[in-house]
Amino acid sequence: MPQLNPGPWFAIFLMSWIVFLLILTFKISNFNNLNEPTMQNKNVKKPESWIWPWI
Repeated sequence: MPQLNPGPWFAIFLMSWIVFLLILTFKISNFNNLNEPTMQNKNVKKPESWIWPWI
């Protein structure tokens, strides 16, 4: 039963995953975000409380 012998296909499987992961990491690391994050305004106003007429 040759399909149970891991010698021929395991090396191909392992090398293909290594190449695949290397290509993905380079493609992801070269990705530039179009919308750069900005700092939130630190002067946050406290919201006014509502006056409920039935209380």
